[in-house]
Amino acid sequence: MSDLEIVIGNKNYSSWSLRAWIAVKRCAVDFDEVMVQLSVPGSRETILTHSQAGLVPILKHHGLVIWETMAICEYLAETFPEAQLWPTDKTARSQCRAVANEMHAGFAALRTHMPMDIKNHYPDHGRGPGVQKDIDRITQIFVSCRATYDQAGAFLFGSFTIADAMFAPVVARFKTYQVDLPETAAAYCDAVWSSPEMLEWRAAAEAETWVIKP
Repeated sequence: MSDLEIVIGNKNYSSWSLRAWIAVKRCAVDFDEVMVQLSVPGSRETILTHSQAGLVPILKHHGLVIWETMAICEYLAETFPEAQLWPTDKTARSQCRAVANEMHAGFAALRTHMPMDIKNHYPDHGRGPGVQKDIDRITQIFVSCRATYDQAGAFLFGSFTIADAMFAPVVARFKTYQVDLPETAAAYCDAVWSSPEMLEWRAAAEAETWVIKP
């Protein structure tokens, strides 16, 4: 039993759980995983036994409980600095925080009309009001970051950071809804989609039998 534990929801659907989980995995430390099946009778009550916020993900470490995704990521970055979840360069770090928080707070249309559903494909769905505007801005972020940091690695700022954790569910949505992207943005999505952590998450999502009706 590890002293680090993460409480998550269904891997096929829970986008916020994916963000925190993938950040934990990048720290390369032992941790325990507790899954709460969402949208079934008693699920909220179960989550409330872990945090009074009533939401997943939740990180527990040495008696500390952290119930918000960005706070979890920040805590991991400080606790496991060798994982370099933020860029070491000050300029890159400021830009990384900016795009990570833009994802954290924005893109409501895409979230609403393109919910994460990793193991299914809906090429003709999800194009609701405001979605293309969100896609265009996200694409702009991907292309801009890759143009600046492409020599440092395959992710937004070269090596994997919290920004990539925040955008991982967006990559999943782009795959599910088969969003057409320019070459640079598509290559970035492929890098996230085929990363070891994402492959592990995807395999678990594919194995789930639960279905949450939209």
